[in-house]
Amino acid sequence: MKSIPWSLLDLAPVAEGQTPSDAFRNARDLARHAERWGYRRYWLAEHHNMPGIASAATSVVVGHVAAGTSTIRVGAGGIMLPNHSPLAIAEQFGTLESLFPGRIDLAVGRAPGSDQITARALRRDPMQAAERFPDDVQELLALFAPVQPGQRVQAVPGGGLGVPVWILGSSLFGAQLAAALGLPYAFASHFAPEALLDAIALYRRYFTPSPFLAKPHVMPCVGVFMAQTDAEGRRLFSTAQQQFTNLFRGAPGKLQPPRDDMDSYWTPGERVGVERMLHYACVGSQETAGRELRQFIAATEADEIMLTAQIYDHQARLRSFALAAEVMEQFQPTRRAVNA
Repeated sequence: MKSIPWSLLDLAPVAEGQTPSDAFRNARDLARHAERWGYRRYWLAEHHNMPGIASAATSVVVGHVAAGTSTIRVGAGGIMLPNHSPLAIAEQFGTLESLFPGRIDLAVGRAPGSDQITARALRRDPMQAAERFPDDVQELLALFAPVQPGQRVQAVPGGGLGVPVWILGSSLFGAQLAAALGLPYAFASHFAPEALLDAIALYRRYFTPSPFLAKPHVMPCVGVFMAQTDAEGRRLFSTAQQQFTNLFRGAPGKLQPPRDDMDSYWTPGERVGVERMLHYACVGSQETAGRELRQFIAATEADEIMLTAQIYDHQARLRSFALAAEVMEQFQPTRRAVNA
C-alpha cells in the first residue's frame, strides 16, 4: 500500500533572543528543506497577540514562503474566519493563487485564534462571527467559484480560481460542517486531542460527496520531537511544554530554551493540563517517536498526516522534521476502522 502524504504546520515561532524577522527567515528555510524531504504542504496558522508566534498576518507570510519555494503547496492552517470578511480572504488567497498557481491551500476555522479581548481589538464580535461561520464558509466558496452573470460582488482576483478550502476543527462542529459541505477536514489534535476520534468518525459517517471532493479526506495534526536519543527528544519537547504552561498562566511569551527538569517549572496541576493538551506528541529517538507516529496514523486511519513542532533551536527543528520524513517514507499504513 502506498504511503500516505505528509505535510507540515508551522507557527513561525519566535525564540527568546530573536525577532519576527528571524522567524520569517527560518520559516522560508524550513519550507525549502520540507520541499526536498517530500512534504506535500506547508501551512501557517493565524494567531494574534502571541509574542512567540509571528504568523498573525498569515496570507503575507504564506506569500513569503511560497516565493521561496517552487513545488510544495503553501497555505493557511488556518485562517480564523470570524476575524475577517469572506470577501477579504477570497481576495487575499485569490491573489496568492494568481501569483503561485496550483500551490495555494486555505483551511478556515471558527475560533478567533486569540483571547476575547484581542478578538474584539480585531473589530469583530467573536460570538456573532462564530455563529455566522457556516454561512461565511459558503460565501467564501461562492467567491472562489466562476463568476455568475449579474453577480454584483466579486473577488478580484479570486472568482473562478477554485482555491481549495479545508475545514479546520478541534470539535465535532467542524466535522459536521466539513461532512455536510463535502470538504476536506483537518483536525488540530496537536493541542486539542479529546474529540479527535469521534470527530473523524462523524465526518466519515456523514460525508456528502461534492464538486470539491468525492470521498472523505482527513488530515490530523500531531507534534513530532525527534532527535538522536530519547533523552534529547524529551529535552526538545520541554520547550513546547513550557509554552503551554505559560498559556495556562495567561503569560504567553517567546519560545524558551529546553529544560532538563520540568518539575521545577510547572505545578502538578499545570502538568496535568499540559499533558492532556499535548497528548498526541511523538517524542524521542527516531525509533521511539517513529513508533508513536505510526500508532497515531493507524488509530486515526488518516488519509494524510500533518506534523508540527515548537522547537527552540532552528537546526534541531530541521533535524526533527528530517527524521520524521524518513519515518514517513518507510511507513506502509495498515488500515483499520475507527469507532466503527
